[in-house]
Amino acid sequence: MKLVIISSAPFIYKQNCVFGYSPYIDELIIWQKHVDQIVFCCPTWGDDRGLLVTEIPFKIEKHYQLSDFNLNTLFNGLKAFFYSLSNLFVLYQAMRKADHIHLRCPGNIGLLGCIVQILFPKTPKSTKYAGNWDPKAKQPWTYQLQKWIVSNSFLTRNMQVLVYGEWGGSSKNINPFFTATYREAEIVSALSRNWNNTICFVFVGTLVIGKNPLYAVQLVEQFYKSGYDVQLTLYGDGVLRQSLEQYIVQHDLESVVMLKGNQSKETIKNKYQDSHFVVLPSDSEGWPKVVAEGMFWGCIPLSTPVSCVPFMLDYGSRGVLLEMDLEKDCSQIEMLLSSPSRLAMMGENGTVWSRKYTVEFFESEIKKILD
Repeated sequence: MKLVIISSAPFIYKQNCVFGYSPYIDELIIWQKHVDQIVFCCPTWGDDRGLLVTEIPFKIEKHYQLSDFNLNTLFNGLKAFFYSLSNLFVLYQAMRKADHIHLRCPGNIGLLGCIVQILFPKTPKSTKYAGNWDPKAKQPWTYQLQKWIVSNSFLTRNMQVLVYGEWGGSSKNINPFFTATYREAEIVSALSRNWNNTICFVFVGTLVIGKNPLYAVQLVEQFYKSGYDVQLTLYGDGVLRQSLEQYIVQHDLESVVMLKGNQSKETIKNKYQDSHFVVLPSDSEGWPKVVAEGMFWGCIPLSTPVSCVPFMLDYGSRGVLLEMDLEKDCSQIEMLLSSPSRLAMMGENGTVWSRKYTVEFFESEIKKILD
């Protein structure tokens, strides 16, 4: 079987090796195990631009290079028009030779892929919609258009659409899906927490406005000012790092908040095991892996109710749904801290739920898609 993958996720060529975004590559390793050939249609970057990257450990049969573009200015919009025409032609050439077409959405490349796949109604196809599928969510019109095309059974034939969460009123080709980080062999006995020592919070993600890392800092700052023994560790990098460093210094939080930058999967895994709470005050998510990863090791999530997060947290029994109001959020966390039995139950509920979604289960579901 020849699998053609269309994605906005870039490849970075350096020192005769090919690199890609680490979580994406982890998933691709599983897909390529179940096909004879794997072909990519995606942009190329000259450097990683601060992205957490990993070398691709398998042979790439062919790479159809696409032009990356955005629509943030009029000039870029004009360039995007010509780039899109070129990309449409390249995508058609790749798809006509595919035994299975796999789209990664949402994104500019994903949108073009959604359009071209209409020309191949007999070819088996799948789409992984990695964003927020919630029909009520406010999203760019291009995202809404992609969702409409792939769920339209007249335009889109022979396709399975993998989305995060379960949403009423969806078409028959929409399938709830998930992602996974840990293997069954990594499962150990539930890790108990000592709530009488330093209460450790961990944030894992890109330091950008949409992830709201400053809110995580301010949340922990409120507990520190109230006399709690707390600590926050942030993993990840991004444009907000410098402003966060300045905030930490200006508010005398050097002993409380630590910025660790991008770290290995093993380092973050160890931190989950040592932490009490994993914080994700994000504006938008698909399936937030950090929530599932933290729960796997007994961390209690503190997350905004975006996308399928309410489902993941069982609407409050496996974690705290943040309101993005410091006073209200601190109050509900403080109430939780006053009840050790509830903390223990919440952590246990999260661990039991998360450990169903192992890499082995994930791989078995991917194999069903390709069969």
